[in-house]
Parts: sequence; C-alpha cells; structure tokens
Amino acid sequence: QPQLVESGGGLAQPGGSLTLSCSASGFSLANYAIGWFRQAPGNHREGIAFISSNGEGTGYLDSEKDRFTISKDHAGNTVYLQMNNLRPEDTTVYYCAARLVEGVYSSGYIYRAEFLYQYWGRGTQVTVSL
Repeated sequence: QPQLVESGGGLAQPGGSLTLSCSASGFSLANYAIGWFRQAPGNHREGIAFISSNGEGTGYLDSEKDRFTISKDHAGNTVYLQMNNLRPEDTTVYYCAARLVEGVYSSGYIYRAEFLYQYWGRGTQVTVSL
C-alpha cells in the first residue's frame, strides 16, 4: 500500500524557518506529481506548493511564492517544502499528496486541485509562536 509520511513540523518562532519532508514508501515519487496543502480549523484545505513528477515544474499559491520553496530529491524519494519568514497565521496542519503521472509529456505538469491527488499523508503540525 503506497504511503506518504510528512515530517519536519513543530514549533517555530515568527520569522523563523522550517523544512517539511514528504517521504514515500511503496512507490517511487519519480512518477508522481506532489502537492503540499494546509488546512486550518474550519477552513478548506488549501494548496500552497506543487511540483511535477520530473521535478522541473513548480507552482505556488500566489501569496506564498516568496516564502515557500518546493523541491524534489529523486534519490531520497522525498519532496521538501522550505518555509521561510514564518508567521503565526502559518500555524496549521500541512499535508502532502501524490498524483500518478503517466506519459513523458505530462512529466512537467503541476496539479493545483486537491481532487486530482490519489494519495495523502496524515499531516504534520506547524505552530508559529513566540
């Protein structure tokens, strides 16, 4: 059974940084586009960063493109989300999700819509506070 596991969350101070990891077991992320999402209590899940299966295409929520960076380590079968200049409003649970990409012509595509992803991790909590 393919699984995604997020890690790297925790407590950070405002202005600080965290790097979240999304590790896959049971399948290779080389064939999957990845998205990072977050969901605050009472809110819809929001897509914040996306990367193509070949790692060459990236996309971000407009409001976060200057603070967040997504990257893919094919050898380590892991996708990272570097988050800088953290704010208290970044406090929430962060999820990674994977979408199977078939065909070399789609390997550079990113996918922003939540419903396009087949596999989800259980999330990692990020808390930004003094």
